[in-house]
Amino acid sequence: MRKNLLLAASIVVACSSNVSFAQKKTFSFNDVFKPGANLNITKPLPDISKWIDNEHYLETKREDGKTTQYSVDAKTGKAVVFTGQLKPAQPIVPMIGVEGAVNMTASPDGKFFAYTKNNNLYTLEIATHKETQLTNDGSDNILNGYASWVYYEEILGRASHYKAFWWSDDSKHLAFMRFDQSMVPVFPIYVADGQHGYLENQRYPKAGDKNPEVKVGIVDVASAKVSWADFNDKDDQYFGTPMWAPDNTLWVQWMNRDQNNLKIYSVGFDGAKKQVYNEEQKTWIVLDEDDRFQFINSGKQFILKSDKSGWKQLYLYDADGTFVNAITQGDFTVTDVSFVDEKNNAVYFKARKENSARFDLYKAPLNGKGITRLTFGEYTHDAINVSPDGKYFITTYSNLNTPPTMALVDNKGKVIRELGDSKGANFESYALPKTELVRVKSDDGLFDLPVTITYPINFDPSKKYPVLVSIYGGPDAGTVYDRWKPIGGVNQWWAQEGLVQVAFDNRSSGHFGKNGMNYIYRQLGKYEIGDFMTCGRWLKKQPWMDNKKLCTTGGSFGGYMTCMALTYGADVFDFGIAQASVTDWQLYDTHYTERFMDTPKDNPDGYKSTAVVTSANKYKGLLRIVHGTTDDNVHMQNSIQLINKLEDLKKDFEFMLYPNERHGIGSNVAAKRIHNAVESYKFYYKNLLNKPMPEDFWK
Repeated sequence: MRKNLLLAASIVVACSSNVSFAQKKTFSFNDVFKPGANLNITKPLPDISKWIDNEHYLETKREDGKTTQYSVDAKTGKAVVFTGQLKPAQPIVPMIGVEGAVNMTASPDGKFFAYTKNNNLYTLEIATHKETQLTNDGSDNILNGYASWVYYEEILGRASHYKAFWWSDDSKHLAFMRFDQSMVPVFPIYVADGQHGYLENQRYPKAGDKNPEVKVGIVDVASAKVSWADFNDKDDQYFGTPMWAPDNTLWVQWMNRDQNNLKIYSVGFDGAKKQVYNEEQKTWIVLDEDDRFQFINSGKQFILKSDKSGWKQLYLYDADGTFVNAITQGDFTVTDVSFVDEKNNAVYFKARKENSARFDLYKAPLNGKGITRLTFGEYTHDAINVSPDGKYFITTYSNLNTPPTMALVDNKGKVIRELGDSKGANFESYALPKTELVRVKSDDGLFDLPVTITYPINFDPSKKYPVLVSIYGGPDAGTVYDRWKPIGGVNQWWAQEGLVQVAFDNRSSGHFGKNGMNYIYRQLGKYEIGDFMTCGRWLKKQPWMDNKKLCTTGGSFGGYMTCMALTYGADVFDFGIAQASVTDWQLYDTHYTERFMDTPKDNPDGYKSTAVVTSANKYKGLLRIVHGTTDDNVHMQNSIQLINKLEDLKKDFEFMLYPNERHGIGSNVAAKRIHNAVESYKFYYKNLLNKPMPEDFWK
């Protein structure tokens, strides 16, 4: 009954739009694919970057070719030209050229640079240009301050650019990681250039393989003495990104190989360690959690973020690790801390509480005695900028059918005034597709799976439409949110061409907290594709869908889901384009894979049942497999093994290969990116729209 009501509501919305669409403009090919002209459909929101003080924020305006900064009074809105100086977070230091230096990073006091060179760690005194070598054993396999691949990709993050060293706040010490990757298997990546080609040999630990051995060092910059933290580097373990505490001890996150036990240690300059936190879970704990803990009250306490309850919440601890109280509790997800008001013992944080597809700002006392929602309406509040004393905040909010708006709000939740609306003068002049968010009950009845549907322009519910589904599906990586999507892109084009565009999320996507994610433990992919099949079957029951034209597309984990859709889920899905796909979890890296699956030795049945080749005999429809030959993240080995199996089974499929392309095809060569996109468009025209692709795409 509930599903029928939702469908009826969507049809009414769509039908009521048909009359107005008839009088509105559509986008030309050049408007979408060769943008240049300003259609004035949307306009930029105010450029408000930071707060000057408790009562004034800084706004930058570009007028008559000039850029001017204004100080705006939060209470009155009065703006005057800003002539003061904003104190930088740390001194601005001119870069000094050092041959071979990597990740040159200035110390907080601006007196030194730290960097790696030939896999050793160095400092350079800026005033004298004196270079000091801090380690001496760097080699191809011994990396000091430069991350081994699995740490770069899965723990420290791509934004680190392989940097694995960290200045103390007083600039007197450097923490760093030393990696010995000699025991990590080498994966050869073939590059076909030139007459003979060559191999890139990458130290890449696949599930069950040896990981690099890691030591955590602390350097006294003045003496260049290195002290090693009191860990046994021969243990099977991981270290998260360390953090300097206000008392200049180094807080180190340690985790076992099974990734179900997290410990946080305070490490002194001599390397001695003291445990301050210990957490265990039956499934897994994410080591690379953003801002897991935040020091407050001059380092006497810290706020910890954890999903140990089944939902990510905030907890208060004393600096010695003594638990004080839970700050937040409930079946909702806290995403990040925006501001801590130490004077009034309150914390401001973002959470997905009112609706799992939306983000709001809340305030809670540190003693955990209740929370207050500060944002408003049925919107996603994405960008939050809190004043230094917490008296005001600036929010940018939207939903699927409301473009972003910016407002100033006080700490009671009262809107002081609107600061900007992104609707342009011609917003109402163009036919824009309507999008709605519905919920589909999972087959086991436990979850209301979120689905967004973008209807074609001039949608007619009496007609039959093909459906294109964009899939990712990875753990805690949902794609369905109630927020505005930019106008004028390829989504607009498909809406004009008659494609229904859909996204859906499964139980492990983050909408249902860690409780939802725990279902996938030791069977990564099973429940995810099962939930997607449920959504696919629901779509095929809709009277407006052509039930022989359900197409999925995705990359990386989304590529894996697409491959599973055309094999395991072949009775539901008809077409798919899978890019840079994992096809067997034995072929992916240790840290990511084992978090969810354990090792192949410990969980052979789980690895077998979730491999695409296991279900390849069910394959039907049409799958296009796309991969870059030098993908160093998801190796092309994954696609090759699937192709081999499909060939042995005499299955019809398509394959598109991109020479010398990495995980993101076209990230370095624009021509490859364009070719990949246009070939995908051609696939949709041929198999979903059943008409020739416009020649303009090839021009």
